[in-house]
Amino acid sequence: MRLAAIDIGSNAVRLLIQDVAIYKDGSLDITKVNLFRVPLRLGFDVFERGFISVDKSEKLVKTMNAFREFLDVYEVKHCRICATSAMRDATNSTTLVKQIADATGLWIEIISGSEEAQILYETHLAENLDAKNSYLYIDVGGGSTELTLFSKGEIIAKKSFNIGTIRILKDKVDDAQWDEMKNFVKLHSKNSIMLSAIGTGGNINKVLSISNRKKDKPIRIDELRTYYKEMSKLSMEERMHAYGFREDRADVIVPALEIYTSVMRWADIKEIFVPQIGLADGIIKLLYQQLSFTSLMGKR
Repeated sequence: MRLAAIDIGSNAVRLLIQDVAIYKDGSLDITKVNLFRVPLRLGFDVFERGFISVDKSEKLVKTMNAFREFLDVYEVKHCRICATSAMRDATNSTTLVKQIADATGLWIEIISGSEEAQILYETHLAENLDAKNSYLYIDVGGGSTELTLFSKGEIIAKKSFNIGTIRILKDKVDDAQWDEMKNFVKLHSKNSIMLSAIGTGGNINKVLSISNRKKDKPIRIDELRTYYKEMSKLSMEERMHAYGFREDRADVIVPALEIYTSVMRWADIKEIFVPQIGLADGIIKLLYQQLSFTSLMGKR
């Protein structure tokens, strides 16, 4: 079954297309068909002015029209579209959702931070990790950070915080917000045994790439701190040259490293695994489960 997910984030809009099948033992066989990414950077409008500008709105409509064509070309059977922090905060998001639906036939769900954290958990990362340990799932985006603590496959605590890379760049995160996240991490991690971190998001994926590690090998917090110190000293143009970053990565990667290292320090975590999966992967898995359940119910 060919499925797709569109993730409308604060920094970029992504279309992920995957083929999903089921093995005889009940496990899923998932094959990536293609991924398209457009750096619209909606958060730069929303977190500064509270709404999405006419220019960005027009570009989002054009992007969704292009994605509509890709869905047809790739013969995608079902697609789910989720928008996160920037669209949650934008005062004109409802109008924009209707405009896109009228222009493309695609309907966007604006999901809450809690829903976002739940979808991220649906990537079933715990299935590939040691069941004896506890893990703190850290997903850093442009507008928010989702934290999920789970142990033995069970969610212990989860929360979404309006602390993201673009909000930090726009100086829209105050000390009280940092303290709230710090208190959450300390409260829920203090009794966890053998706690490790799992990091998702484009920035931590890029750090894994430049570290030349395989995704099953963790990155130590000391190394993240070193990258943070080195990159903080450079201008955006210098980061682009030194690390081969695109402009829309070179500016947000420093605040992203600040978030990852802060959370790990508060939880006394020494290393972070980077499986290179994210919200779109979770959306597709949930979509497949829903379609399978509907099909099963229809046969009864």
